[in-house]
Amino acid sequence: MKNIEIKQQHLAYGWNPEWENKLAQLPASSRSLSPARVIAQHSHSYQIMTPEGEHTATVTGKYEFNAVLKSDFPAVGDWVMAEKLAGETRSVIHSLLPRQSVMIRKVAGGAVDDQVIGANMDYLFITNALNQDFNVRKMERYLIAAWESGAAPVILLTKADLCEEPEAFAALMESAAPGVPIHLISAIQNQGKEQLLPYLQAGKTIAVTGSSGVGKSTLLNWLAGDNIMETQGIRENDARGRHTTTHRELFLLPSGALVMDTPGMRELQLWDSHDGLEQTFSDIEELSAGCRYRDCRHESDPGCAVLQAIEDGTLEAKRLQNYKKTAKELSHIARKENSLAKKAKKAAGSSPRKNDHKTKTDAWDYD
Repeated sequence: MKNIEIKQQHLAYGWNPEWENKLAQLPASSRSLSPARVIAQHSHSYQIMTPEGEHTATVTGKYEFNAVLKSDFPAVGDWVMAEKLAGETRSVIHSLLPRQSVMIRKVAGGAVDDQVIGANMDYLFITNALNQDFNVRKMERYLIAAWESGAAPVILLTKADLCEEPEAFAALMESAAPGVPIHLISAIQNQGKEQLLPYLQAGKTIAVTGSSGVGKSTLLNWLAGDNIMETQGIRENDARGRHTTTHRELFLLPSGALVMDTPGMRELQLWDSHDGLEQTFSDIEELSAGCRYRDCRHESDPGCAVLQAIEDGTLEAKRLQNYKKTAKELSHIARKENSLAKKAKKAAGSSPRKNDHKTKTDAWDYD
């Protein structure tokens, strides 16, 4: 009976036939490895859900040596292959199963490196509060990262009870998020939960992201029906929040859905997100197809369909400005990343495995 309970506990964290197929494609190992899901991430260790229950884990020295970017390491939501230490509730992580989706941002500062916000999400709840912190341009950046991740973005406009005309704000967001579901919610007033039920299905994983103070932890407590996360108020002078969540963690809700809370971000620095840029600004991309010149810069070019849309009032000028600014930013990041990769490869000589940048869906196997 104990083994059956443990297996059911493991399956509750999202193991399914699709992951079983991924497991079957991995090369055989001489070690006794089992799949486990990363449910919390700390500075130098992880909490993982194994077939035998929850374990503390670290990566092997070989894994750490071969990692190039921060995104090469396990992150919350990842499925890993782990080896249990005899007689202990600790494991070591040998490899990473190929990710189905992953949200990545650039690390702060001038360093050319990345950071995983969450992995293997089905949905990404992007939250923005209906107070002074409401910002359409900021949400466009989150949408770029969301579309690039492979998860389905869903916009939650929180604290709807604090806004006199929430529908007007929802309309503003709709113009910047073509095809993305938008929901007005208030955890305090118990408003809008029924709109979220279709996402909260057993075995589905949802990551919740957004700026500090938008109510992510309150949202999680509301969905869970319990106070599983500490919450804090916001500063009255500017409505900006205080950091409550200090690490990433995956929670199992009563519905069987898995929700990942992430620390609030003052600024989202994008990373390798050209596909996400095109998806987020699909309206501008579609308009560009009608420009007279294929290399139209949408500045003063004759026959520019994008500028005509602005003149007609069907496209906001600020949206075009943000599109151009973000495209320039991503090109700059790509140039720096390519330069770093070339230098690393040259320094490594004939050892490309250590220094070649791997894609976000590559399997890592260091056994």
